[in-house]
Amino acid sequence: MFDYYKPSLVKLALNLWPPFWGAGIKIILISDDFRYVRLQLKLRWWNKNANRTQYGGSIFSLTDPVYSLMLMGILGKQYFIWDKQANIEFIQPGDGDLFADFVISEACIAEIIAATAEGNKYLPEFSVSVSKANNEVVAQVTRILYVRKKPQYRSEMMEPSSDIKMEQVE
Repeated sequence: MFDYYKPSLVKLALNLWPPFWGAGIKIILISDDFRYVRLQLKLRWWNKNANRTQYGGSIFSLTDPVYSLMLMGILGKQYFIWDKQANIEFIQPGDGDLFADFVISEACIAEIIAATAEGNKYLPEFSVSVSKANNEVVAQVTRILYVRKKPQYRSEMMEPSSDIKMEQVE
């Protein structure tokens, strides 16, 4: 899977993916190192709510599953990476096209690698603002991910844990 997991192919695939396309979500840019992604949510007649502004579900969908896909590109096939929890705070109506810029710092990557080096799970938290073209924030989204090395890449001295059940389910 990861031999062809390249930013240009991920961008193409997601821009053709029916849930994104149908919601009006477009990936504008994925950096070559997967550390930066910019998305746009177009306001279309089919994703307007009763107040003729962006539907909240589309705003929330704009942020899913971006951080997981970024970490998959950064960390590679050695890790399980899933969205675990998310929260959205709507600040003001989105009355036009919206944008979100996702960034994962080198420090965050180093922290994840260190925390999972012995096979432990790690739950990094990420925050992204969804903004209008004039940079007014419409919503603030917090996402918590589940990151853990796959069993074949863990230290042999690791004791089995209850996280195995989660890996099989999710």
